[in-house]
Amino acid sequence: MYDLVVVGAGPYGLSIAAHAAAAGLSLRVLGRPMASWRDHMPAGMFLKSEPWASDLSDPAGDNTLADYCAAHGLTASHGVPLPIDVFTAYGRWFGERTVPQIEEVTVTAVRPDAGAFRVETDTGESIPARTVALAVGVLPFANRPETLHGLPAELASHSSDHRELDRFAGQDVTVVGSGQAALETATLLAEQGARARVVARAGRLRWNSPPQPLERGRLRALRDPHCGLGTGWPSWLWSELPWAVRGLPARTRARIAETALGPAGAWWLRPRFEPAVPILFEHRIRTAFPHGDGVRLELTHKDGRTTALDTRHVVAATGFTPDLGRLRLLDPRVRGTLRTVGGSRAPELSPGFESSWPGLFFAGLLTAPSFGPSMRFVYGAAFTAAQLMRGVRRRLDDRHGDRPAVGVPRPTAAGTRATRREPAGIAPTRRAAR
Repeated sequence: MYDLVVVGAGPYGLSIAAHAAAAGLSLRVLGRPMASWRDHMPAGMFLKSEPWASDLSDPAGDNTLADYCAAHGLTASHGVPLPIDVFTAYGRWFGERTVPQIEEVTVTAVRPDAGAFRVETDTGESIPARTVALAVGVLPFANRPETLHGLPAELASHSSDHRELDRFAGQDVTVVGSGQAALETATLLAEQGARARVVARAGRLRWNSPPQPLERGRLRALRDPHCGLGTGWPSWLWSELPWAVRGLPARTRARIAETALGPAGAWWLRPRFEPAVPILFEHRIRTAFPHGDGVRLELTHKDGRTTALDTRHVVAATGFTPDLGRLRLLDPRVRGTLRTVGGSRAPELSPGFESSWPGLFFAGLLTAPSFGPSMRFVYGAAFTAAQLMRGVRRRLDDRHGDRPAVGVPRPTAAGTRATRREPAGIAPTRRAAR
C-alpha cells in the first residue's frame, strides 16, 4: 500500500509530489503533466502573474521558473509578460527533475477502503493508498451560464475548451465575461480573423495597473507592498497569510473566496483589446437557442431593454466555481459526508489541507474557501505543498506510530520559499518590504 497517491499533475500536484518524494514517502503521481495548461489554453496567451510569483515548489527551493529560463536561454523579467507555453514547458521540466515518475493515466474513481483508499484508473488498475491528495485543477469546475446549457458544442463552449482559436477565422463569435480569460480570448479571436465581441454584466472593465518597480523606497513599499498576487495590503494578506485567512469565520472565508481579486484584465492586454473588440456592457443572456447556422442570444440590459443578437458561436469565459458535486471521480459516499465551508460547496479543511474524511486531502481551487484566493493562483502551490505534506505525515504518524515526525514549521506563502534562490533581479530584501 502506498503512503500517498497524488491525483493531478499540474502546478499543485507536481509541487506536492516533489515534497512527498523528498520526504521519502512511497508515492504514485497520476495525471498528464500540466494538462490544463497544455491542452486547454489557447496558443498565444501570456501568464498574468509575474515570473517570480509563478514558481512551483520543492523543499530545497530549487528548480524555479528563473532557473528554467536561464538554462534555456530565455528571460523571465519583472513587468514582462511570459508566454503560457514557456510556463507549461517549465512545469514539465520541474516534474522531470523532482518527481521520480508521473503516470499519464486518468483516475476514474477514489473510493474508501477499510480505513484507507482505492484509486482506480482507466487502465483498470486499483491502487491502494493510505492517503490521497486531490489536485485536479480547475477543469471539472468550469462555470457555464445555465442559459447556454442546452446548446450543442458546435454552438457554445467554455473558454477552457480551446487550445486553438484559428478555426473561428471569418466567423462571428461572442465571448461572455469581463475577466482576463474573456478579454484575452476575444483579443486572440480578433487577431486570428474572427469577428469577436464581448458581452459583460459589468458596467465597465477593470484593468490591472502596470507593476511597480521591485526596487522602491521604503515608504512607497510600506504603503503599497509587493506580493505574489500583485501589490497592496489586501493582496498581501491573501497571498502571504493564507493560514490567517483560515482563522476567519467560515461565511467570511467563503465570501472572500468568491469576491476578492475580482475580474480584471492585464495591463499589457489593453492596447491590443480596445481597438479590436467591441463590448456590450450591462447585458445578461436571457435565452439562447439555435438559429440558422448559429445562435440567437436574447440579451437583457440593466435598464430592462432586450436585444436580439445573432452569432455563430458563444464562448463562456465565466470562470470556475469550486463545487464538490462536480468532482465525479470521488465516491458519492465521501462527497455526501464531507463538511463544507459556510454556504459553499467546497470542503472544510484542516491546517494541513485534510478534509473531514481522514486521509483525504485537497489542493487548488477547492481550497480557496478555506485558505483564501491565493489558492486560485500558482503562487499558492508553495504554501499548499509544505502544509499538505505536514498534514499527510501527521495522518501517517497517527496510523503508524513508528514514523518520525516531519517537523515543518507553519510558514507564510512566501515563507515556504525561504531557502529558494531569489530570481535574477529581485533584491533579497524584497519579502521584508512586501
